[in-house]
Amino acid sequence: MRNKMNLGLLLAAGVGVVIAAIALMWPGETRESRFSALTFGEVSAQDFAASSYEIMPEMLSVIYRAFAQTGEAEIYDTLAQVSADDALETLYLERVGAMAGGGLSEADQELHAMELEGLSSRQNGAAFEMNVKWRVVGTVGHATHLHVRGNTYAADMTVEPVDGAWRMTRFDLTDVDRTDAGVVVAGE
Repeated sequence: MRNKMNLGLLLAAGVGVVIAAIALMWPGETRESRFSALTFGEVSAQDFAASSYEIMPEMLSVIYRAFAQTGEAEIYDTLAQVSADDALETLYLERVGAMAGGGLSEADQELHAMELEGLSSRQNGAAFEMNVKWRVVGTVGHATHLHVRGNTYAADMTVEPVDGAWRMTRFDLTDVDRTDAGVVVAGE
């Protein structure tokens, strides 16, 4: 089980996540009872519960890809691939607020790896109430140097079907651990 939890996801220059895409099918299920989950194809609630440890890192990687964007429309459209409702608003305002308040006007961050450290969920009707903990390693650039970061995050989320696709509808960041924040590296 620990091997399944150690999903090291590599990003190639912010282009996307390298992850195995799985199309899950349960005997007797109809197309109408399934929902899209990124490259996982159509996934029922039963499939989502069984595969959430694979789906959540992929959803989180899309959020990081959105945070690497600098255009407001690009940020919003990328976030909308995995979020809706309150989560979409929360995540969008987080990125746009960072741009307005601190000079994140360029693609100055790059995610190198992500590892899911913990995931618990319970189904509540068609929705899943989840607590997710993950660790990321990446670089954050400033004017003349880069910081290598290794931060751990935890969030409470709700994931549910929205317009035929699984989307985060609530995203509440509950913990940020920067004890492995990294070192300064000379810029180019």
